[in-house]
Formats: sequence, structure tokens, C-alpha cells
Amino acid sequence: MIPKLTPDRSLDDLTLAFLKTLELEGKFSGEIHADFPTRLIHATDNSVYQVMPRAVLQPRQRDDINVIMAQAGRPEFRRVKLTPRGGGTGTNGQSLNNTIIVDTSKYLNNIIEFDAQTGLVRVEPGVVLEQLNTWLKPHGFFFPPNVSTANRATVGGMVGSDSSGKGSRIYGKTSHYIEKMTTVLIDGSDFVTSALGADQTAIEAAQKTRVGSVYRKIIDEILPRRDQIKSTFPEMNRGLTGYNLKEAVGDDGASNLSFLIAGAEGSLGLTKEITFRVIRLPKYKALTVVRYASFDDALRHVGRLVAFDPIAIESIDDKVMKLAEQDESWHVLAQLLGTDGATIPTRGFNVVEFATDDADELAEKQRQLAQYLADNPTEANAPIGSVVASDPAQMAAIWSIRSKAVGLLGNLEGKRRATPFVEDTAVPPENLADFIAEFRALLDGEGLDYGMFGHVDVGCLHVRPLLDMCDEEDEIRLRRVSDGVVELTKKYNGLIWGEHGKGFRGEFSPVYFGPELYDVLRRIKKEFDPEGQLNPGKIASPFGMDLPITPIDEAPMRGQLDRQIEAGLKNDYLNATRCNGNGACFNFDEFDAMCPSYKVTRDRVHSPKGRAGMVREWIRQISVGTDAEAPELAFANARDFSHDVYDAMNGCLSCKACAGQCPVKVDIPEMKSRFLAAYHARYPRPLKDYIIARLERLAPLTASAPALFNVLQSLPPVKWAFARFAGLEDLPKTSTRKLGPALHARGIAPFNKNQLVNLSDAERVKSVLLIQDCFTTHYDVETFLGHVDLLRKLGYRVFVPPYRPNGKAQHVKGFLKQFDKQARDNDAVYGDLAQFGIPLVGVEPSVTLTYRQEYAQRLQNRPDYRVNLFHEWLESEIRNGRLTPPKIAATIEPGNVPTLFPHCTEKTSIPDVSVKWQKIFDAFGVKLATERTGCCGMAGVYGHETANHDNSRRLYEMSWQKKAEKTGVNNMLVTGFSCRCQVKRQQGTRPQSPAEYLAKVL
Repeated sequence: MIPKLTPDRSLDDLTLAFLKTLELEGKFSGEIHADFPTRLIHATDNSVYQVMPRAVLQPRQRDDINVIMAQAGRPEFRRVKLTPRGGGTGTNGQSLNNTIIVDTSKYLNNIIEFDAQTGLVRVEPGVVLEQLNTWLKPHGFFFPPNVSTANRATVGGMVGSDSSGKGSRIYGKTSHYIEKMTTVLIDGSDFVTSALGADQTAIEAAQKTRVGSVYRKIIDEILPRRDQIKSTFPEMNRGLTGYNLKEAVGDDGASNLSFLIAGAEGSLGLTKEITFRVIRLPKYKALTVVRYASFDDALRHVGRLVAFDPIAIESIDDKVMKLAEQDESWHVLAQLLGTDGATIPTRGFNVVEFATDDADELAEKQRQLAQYLADNPTEANAPIGSVVASDPAQMAAIWSIRSKAVGLLGNLEGKRRATPFVEDTAVPPENLADFIAEFRALLDGEGLDYGMFGHVDVGCLHVRPLLDMCDEEDEIRLRRVSDGVVELTKKYNGLIWGEHGKGFRGEFSPVYFGPELYDVLRRIKKEFDPEGQLNPGKIASPFGMDLPITPIDEAPMRGQLDRQIEAGLKNDYLNATRCNGNGACFNFDEFDAMCPSYKVTRDRVHSPKGRAGMVREWIRQISVGTDAEAPELAFANARDFSHDVYDAMNGCLSCKACAGQCPVKVDIPEMKSRFLAAYHARYPRPLKDYIIARLERLAPLTASAPALFNVLQSLPPVKWAFARFAGLEDLPKTSTRKLGPALHARGIAPFNKNQLVNLSDAERVKSVLLIQDCFTTHYDVETFLGHVDLLRKLGYRVFVPPYRPNGKAQHVKGFLKQFDKQARDNDAVYGDLAQFGIPLVGVEPSVTLTYRQEYAQRLQNRPDYRVNLFHEWLESEIRNGRLTPPKIAATIEPGNVPTLFPHCTEKTSIPDVSVKWQKIFDAFGVKLATERTGCCGMAGVYGHETANHDNSRRLYEMSWQKKAEKTGVNNMLVTGFSCRCQVKRQQGTRPQSPAEYLAKVL
């Protein structure tokens, strides 16, 4: 269903007329958004800027772009401005503007056709890079430009910035793979570009059409200036992008105007579809990791490594190295990288990647490099060691440190954060070490810390200085540093924008193009966009028009808004302002846990970035009140913006995937609970919230007469009433088997603390305190008993303390006073039990993690205790030699291999959960398979809320259903209670937990 136009009162008359015409004429089939939340979410990217658009259009069909552009070309709408947007991952505000945004990511994300014979694939602009490569992989092909945001960057955005990435020395950049492209011009006509010979170009230019006029202007502007262009832009891999005069027209008049449009950031036209050349996947890959005593040595040694012709050399500096050493996975990486036990500290890496179709050729390349390193240990800048990796898992682990660089820098404590604004400078590789030495001196002179990493084989290093953009002095530093870096890159014959586009750095275009060639840009701009309607203020304005290019420090910045937020509110909602807009939560991968509500709605308001942005604006509005000079804010306050925030938060599953996977650890469930507490201090709560919050206390009541309550719950009138008035459905049935008698039958007496007092040390070592939770105690007793039985069979004495509510549901629904009290009471009880030296072990992952996540976030001066996840404790017992499990003799037939499906909260909070369960099963002599899944769609209570019924089902179908059907429910080992409920609801059969499985087959 197409949303109806619901503009807010701040919309100007021209924009409103444009949108109403678009809606009423009926030719546009996409979505029209002029509401405050959607505009707010499209006001940011991964840069320091925040620019409120006037509206957001989301084309549903490719021809919708023609409709938009044709209408914008009408005389009455020639003051309407448009800006295209893809994944919104830009670091320089490329897609930010006070215009109407045309967002192609929601619907125009289809792979249209592929021809393996020619290696050509035709796609829509909203296709995500990783989506494309995943689709191509079974055919043996891939699209080479490799950006770090591959799982959310769209190919249309990559065309807009002419992106490259790792491997560009061999593979080049996006424009090198455009076989054919259709761009829609401002009058709505299609402009098709491809490689044309001189004769073909002349024919195109001779046409008495709009296309012919464009060709004539470009040829007339570029061809006479070929020598000047070549001398202005010397040969360099990370050369000119955007209005690429050098490659658009050859010396003989042959042309490929795709080079002109790629990198123009939508300032010449809007991309409608692209045909890319793709290439065969290399059959073999290997890495050599070369370690250095200093980062300067690593940079100065690159030229010698390039001589061995790798496809890429990536480098990491000492700052990132030190941060990586604090990462939880460092102990594994240290062994792979060769730093474990090294006598000289490693302060720089070069990761050298080879790829070929011939295994012998690959081995020879590795051998030659190894021989060279061994033969030259004393040469200048020589490395201090190296390791070789060819196993795919090892290579993935090594590359992970490079991919984590941004996140590691982003998580530095303090007000200053790693800030992208000069991060993609590129100079000829032979100049890189000297350039970086001066770059570092510049940053040191400003008193700034920084991290560096990147594509050193092509002279492109990502430099992220740490700035506090709420500090006016640091905002001024951004200008000083930018100007200094522009001078440096000119000095070393490079460019300030070598990979990530120009955006608001377009003001520096005249510096690099020079006055005459910059006027050429402006005349080309006028030919394409005579009224300056497309992404105005970027790169170049039409010749003869007084339309200024927006300077880097005059575009509105997030920090300017954040400094208005009252300090107490900022501290309470710290991660709201820490969100840097990197967009990792827009991951397209349906088998990745983050973020299920975004995946199922494709609405960016319903993402961690969207929700953080909403909360950020909400606390700003609370801080400043209604501002008469900001009509948007005045209107938002008039209708109480908190309702919009509530709507956004209400769609959150509280799965905590963002808290584990977001590079800067934006924890939306914690933010949500605080917001709901504040919101419902002013507005009444729905009945379902009270029921959910009291579930842990109501469960013992239903367990006292399970048959009666289950019958009542199944009655159609009761089910209807619950769905109609309480907004809840399919609530789990109470277990008819009671835990107390089942424990008694196993010889486990009711718990008494005195039982622990007289235990010997040997008895304590073989004892476990198994902590009850609401779900496996009352609704899934078989799972709890499975854990008990496994422990007893392994020789452990099991103590089961009395059931205590955990408070998880109270936290989810924002009953924070009650949650805090419950947490304090539990801290007192479990802190006391911990003094006996017996491990506390939980059964249900999400509940168990609450003791060390939500409790730690809410409470100060807590007692020193830890409730372990069952697999953490069991793996530790095996690893430390305290348990040698018996080998299970049962033969597992092919096709019946047990397969692990971890809970979302568990696997994103504890990333090695699958690895540890595999080690446990290996110790028992059982092969355990693992499945990579997204969210099952239940997430605690989310799937039981009637309003979420359809989304819950769709999420299950998106990820779990495919895997469940492949594996078979009987072979699924599911760690989370809510996940087991969802499988039973959707498949009709309840799967086992891993502990149950082991207990049964032992």
C-alpha cells in the first residue's frame, strides 16, 4: 500500500505542490514521505553533517524516476531540488541536502538479468554490493570494487561516488565496470551511456536531440583540452572521480560518458539502471601478514611488496593495533598474526593478498615473497616477522582486524570520537610515507589523536582524527585540518578525495581542477542541469548561475544540534549521540541478526540508527523547548514528537543484536526501556504491558493448576478477548509436568543454603547451582530437566535455588523502578550464594545475560558474582581438564546431524557461542553442525503481541524456515525458549535444546 501524503506544517508551498501533483496525477507508483521522522532519518549519513530534507520519495518502479524528473523539469517546478540516495553510508554528506530525497534502496533493489557468456549483469541502483556478489557467487563471478560497507552500500551509491576499495590496484574502481548505464535527465528522458568509438560519438553529437546537445557540449569542452587535463591529473590508481574529464573522452574523440557521470553524486542525473561487467572468482587465495616495529616502516616497505604483484596490500597503524589487543578475539588473532610471544612489539602490519586460478602459481608467489623477506632481514624498514595463511577461516579472521578498525576507533572512550572528513586522501604510493609523516605532524600539532588504516598499495590511507564535534573549538579544527590536508595532498601530487566521494568537500574542486577546467565542469553541469536542481551545492554549479558550493563548515552539523542537549539527558541516552551513522544496522543479509525490524519493514526509522536518531532529536527538543526560529521543531513539539519516538521504539524486538554488533555499540533496548519509562510517566500504558511485566509473578499461579489454565487459555472467547483487549496471542502453555516433583524424583531435595555450608572442596568442584528462570521453570520444564539430567550424568551434584523473577520483561517494557528493585534483591541473593564458590549457571540465555548486562547498566556497587551461560561453564570445565566427557556411542545417521540454532541475544553478545558448543560436542564425540540465521521473529514477547503477528511470521519465513526445513525440526538444537516457541508455532513441533540432546543420547 502506498502511504498517503501526510506532510508536516513546516513544508514549503512549492514542495507541497510538487508532492501533491506527483500523488494526484497517479503516474508515480512509489512512496511519498513528508513526515518528520522519515525526513529526520534521511538527514544523516556516516559524516558529521545533519541536513533536513524537504521530503523523501521512494520509487517502486524504475520508470518512477522518469516521472519524478519529468515533473521537476516543468516550468512551474524548476525551483524544486532533488538529491539521490542509496545506502546512506557516505562519509562526506554526498546524499544530504535540504531538497527532496530520491531513495532507491527500498524497492529498486532487483538483479534484472545476468549473462554468464558475456559476464554482464543488469541491476537496479538499490542493489546492495554484498547482495550482488552473493547472487553471483554460485555462477562463479563477482563484482570487484570491494568497499568496507559492502553489506549495505548500494551499487547506485557506488556509481555516485565511483567507489573502489581493497584490490583497486588490480581491479580498479566502479566506473571501470560500467558496460552501459541509463541516467534520467532533469526533463525525464533516458540518457544511455557506454563506450563509443570516435565515429559513434560523432553520430551521437550530430543528433538534433537533447542527447545530441549533451554530447556536442562535452566533446567541445574536453577534446581541445586533453593535454591540459592529462597534465593536471597525472596517472594514479585513485585518480579523478566525478566529472572525470580524463577518461570520459579520448584523444581520438572516442567517448564513454559513464566516466563523467560516475562520481558526480547525482548532480548530472539520477541513475535508473546499470549493466556491469563482472569477472570470474579467483579459485585460490592466500595472505602473507608482514609485521613491523613501526608504522613508518610498514609504509616505506610497501614498494618492495608491490613488486610481487599482489592483488592488495592493506595496512594498519599502531593506534588500531593497540586497540585490537584489547578486543576479545585478540588471543586468537595474535596466534594467526604471529605476535603471540614475539620479542619486539608489532606497531604496524601490511597484509598482502594473492589470488590466482592456479594453485602452483599461488604457492610460487608466496614462496618468492617469503624468500625475499628471509634474505633481506637488515635492509631499511625491514619487517620483524611474517606469517602465511591460506585457510579461508584463518584469512577471514585476519581480515577481521582490518574490518574492525573503524569500530575499534569508534569505541574509544572520551568525548572525542573518530571522525571521517579527511579519511580518503590518495597520493602516488611512492610519496605515501613522506605524506603521512607530514599528515601526522599536522594532527599532532593540533593535539589530536587518530588512527590510520587502508589501501597502501595505491597510496590511499584512511585517517580518522578524534574530534568532539560538540566542542566549538574542534569544529574550527575540522576546517584547519581540512585546509592543511588539501595543501599536503597538492604538495605530494595527490587528491583529498581518493575513494569516498566529494560531498561537502566539493568546495575544494577548484583547487584541484584549476580555474579553467573548473569552468568546464560548470558548463557541463549547465548542459545536464540548467537550473541547478540536482544535488545543489555540491561539486559544481551551472555556469553563469550564482549558486554557491556549500563549504565544509557551513553545512549543518550533528554536533551543533547535540551541543544543545542537556548534559544529564545526554548521559542517560549516551548511545543516542554516539551513533555515527555508519549504517551497519542496514545490513541486507537475511541470515544476519541485526536488525530484524528493519529487515522486515525496510523502513529506516525502524532501525538502530533510526531509533537512535529519533531519541537524539527527542532529548534535544526536551532540552531546548520550542524554538520559534525552527518551525520544524515547533511543529514537532506541537504534536508531541514523543509519540513518533514511541512508534519507532514499539517496533523494536529488544533482541539486543545492535548492542553486540553495532560498531559503536548503540544499545537500543536499553534506550527503549528508558524512553518507555519516561513516556509512560506522562501517557497511560496499554494493558498488555502490565500483563507482560507481571508475567514472571503470574507464572507460578498458572503452574499451580496448569491443566485448568491451559484449557481456559485455549477457549476461543478467551483467545479473542486476549487478542482484542490485551493485544496478546499464542501465549505459551504452562507445562503440566511440575519442576519440584520432577527434581524430587531425581533425588534433588528442596534447596536449603545449609546444604552448601559443609561441602568439601572436592564436592564444591563437582557441584553446580542451576538458576531457575520463568520460562524453563513454568513453560518448558523438559529443557530445565534436560540440563539437570546432563549434569547428573556427568557426575555433578545439582543444587536448584528457589525460583526468583529476573525482571527481564519489566526492563523490556520500561518498568524501571520495579526492575531496579528486582535486580537489587537478586543481587543480594545470588551475591550471597556466590560466596560458597560454586558456579552459578543459567539455562535460558536471554535471562542469564540480563544479570551481567541490564543489571550492570542499571546498578552501581554490585556484589561480585557471575551467572554463567550453560555452554560457557561446560566448555570451561572441559577446556581446563575438570571434565572429560564420555564418548557417545550412538551412531548418528547421515541426514540426522544435530544442528545448532543459537538465540539472537546470545550469539550477538557472545560471538563464539557456536564455536564453544562445537567444542563441547567434539568432546562427546559428536559432530555438531551450525546454522547462520537471522531473527526467528519471536524475541521474547514480540511475537506474542497481536500487532506484530505478520512481521513475526515474515521474519521466521525470511531466515529460520528455510534452515528448519533443510535441517529438520528433530535435528534442530535451539538454545532460546522464545525460538523454540516460534519453531513450534510455525512448524508444529518443538525442537530440543543442546543440553537435552546430550542428556538423551549420553
